[in-house]
Amino acid sequence: MTRAEKIEAALREAFAPRALDVVDESEAHRGHAGFQEGGESHFRVSLESEAFAGLSRIAKHRAVHNALGKDLMGQIHALALTVRE
Repeated sequence: MTRAEKIEAALREAFAPRALDVVDESEAHRGHAGFQEGGESHFRVSLESEAFAGLSRIAKHRAVHNALGKDLMGQIHALALTVRE
């Protein structure tokens, strides 16, 4: 399973999202810090779920990081998040 697939599976399980988009943007960062040959180092995630109702932006981001877990977060160099209720 790729990192993108792991990210998607973890977020679907944790938040039952109405909308979820996970994009590997690693190739756009070739030559920059954290780039890994083969990709899967830089991701952009757009997530929409009722689970975020009433949470601050920081709380939403923390919830996503917790759902992904320490191990998977440790394998990702950059994670850009757009999180909505």
